[in-house]
Amino acid sequence: MDAVWLILASRRALAGSGDRTGILTEVWQAQALAQAIGSRLAVSGPPELRGEALGLTELAGRGCGVLDTPDLDTADLRAAQLTELDDARAALLDLGGLLGEVGIALVGLASAADDQGTYWQCMEAIDAADESRDRVMEMLRKLAAREEREEREAGEAREERTETGTRQGVLPEC
Repeated sequence: MDAVWLILASRRALAGSGDRTGILTEVWQAQALAQAIGSRLAVSGPPELRGEALGLTELAGRGCGVLDTPDLDTADLRAAQLTELDDARAALLDLGGLLGEVGIALVGLASAADDQGTYWQCMEAIDAADESRDRVMEMLRKLAAREEREEREAGEAREERTETGTRQGVLPEC
């Protein structure tokens, strides 16, 4: 399935989870999905994203590691369903939103925690989600810089063609 669709499914599931177990399961799912997306981008994404994508993979893996692994059937594991990542920008924008929502859900859970174990588990998961989101934002900045550079180079190439045509007595195309 496409990364954007899986992220949106995770956002809906997180919003619909009401109890501690449901929230922690969806947080774990979101981190596992971030790990899978990071891995995919590290292997086959744009070259300028590969370092940050590898970092995202590691951070999201840490986010999964601080939480108890939920009892999920393999068919329910969204990260395992990732088959397409056609639009890196859209996936990263949505993933950044999901990780922000994960942090908010964890803050709510931590503030209502009855025991120190749950509280600290949430604090570590908040930290991992925040750092993962920072990596996502850095990848978005790098994509924007690449697009800006490509647009500038395309404009310079058009300008060069126009100048060459004018010197040869050919009017530029309108």
